[in-house]
Amino acid sequence: MAITLTEAAANQIRKQLAKRGKGLALRIGVKKVGCSGFAYTFDYADEVRQGDEIFAFHDASLVVDADSLPFLDGSRVDYIREGLNDSFRLHNPNVGDTCGCGESFSLKEPAKV
Repeated sequence: MAITLTEAAANQIRKQLAKRGKGLALRIGVKKVGCSGFAYTFDYADEVRQGDEIFAFHDASLVVDADSLPFLDGSRVDYIREGLNDSFRLHNPNVGDTCGCGESFSLKEPAKV
């Protein structure tokens, strides 16, 4: 299983961790929520927990827990600026549909956990 980071995402991770003054990586996960079923979670990883997978690109790291990994397998994490807004964006090949607000998603087929 694999997840990749664009150079823009890696730059932003390094920048945010430096600004914060601590941390190992960006932690991305998936939780059940929303009108479509799932939503992404973003946090800082100050430690690597049992079952976590670490992905490193462009001198930055991403941590994903074992439960979220099947939902994110094959994804590419990017950092996008649109007008005054900027955010991490996942290009996830497992997504079948998103809700109208864009906050939640459903899968093409059930994740193999």
